[in-house]
Amino acid sequence: MTRHSTDREAGLVEQYLEESLGLGIESLEKGREHARAAGLPPIEVSAGQGKLLQLLAEMIGARRVLEIGTLGGYSTSWLARGVGAAGTVITCEFEPLHASVARENLERSGLADRVQIKLGAAEGTLDSLIAKRTEAFDLVFIDADKRNNVRYLERALKLSHPGTVLVLDNVVRGGAILDDPAKLGNQEADVRGVQESLAWLRENPRVSATALQTLGAKGWDGFAIARVL
Repeated sequence: MTRHSTDREAGLVEQYLEESLGLGIESLEKGREHARAAGLPPIEVSAGQGKLLQLLAEMIGARRVLEIGTLGGYSTSWLARGVGAAGTVITCEFEPLHASVARENLERSGLADRVQIKLGAAEGTLDSLIAKRTEAFDLVFIDADKRNNVRYLERALKLSHPGTVLVLDNVVRGGAILDDPAKLGNQEADVRGVQESLAWLRENPRVSATALQTLGAKGWDGFAIARVL
């Protein structure tokens, strides 16, 4: 018999999968609690998505990872686990409070020595890395303000090499990507940013991309993933 999921059931399934696979790492979960106590919004990736980021990094042998959007350092921690003790994660965060909480969480998890947090507007940080001819990254995770997705992708491409994996989060937004952004009020800029970024991935000859929908405790969403050619 086919089951039609509700948001509650999807959340319970997500919890079951995380428990069945043992994805609840104590130090990382304490970091999420610390972020909540500090007033950060509960918009970080799920444990399953975090482990996927770690596995992607491990699968491609990533030693240099770029993250755009640190929040409380939860996804950062998974990426840091993925690059290993010899690897480096550079993560961009605009909000000083978020960066401070992330530093504390990374220290708690024993991962701070492999992470550099760059405070300030991500676009400026990326331009600085490009100007300095920074060594290319093996994996780039973009999970920041969606209206600037294309700007981030353009700069990420300049900081990549053939084989670099690009991951772009929150590309479904509860199905809002099907709507006319002009009719979405305060969601207009974010939805337009997602639509434009998907078009960019389609049209850019230097990348090969796909996108997948996700359903879980935070509802209906998805992510795009691309390989630099």
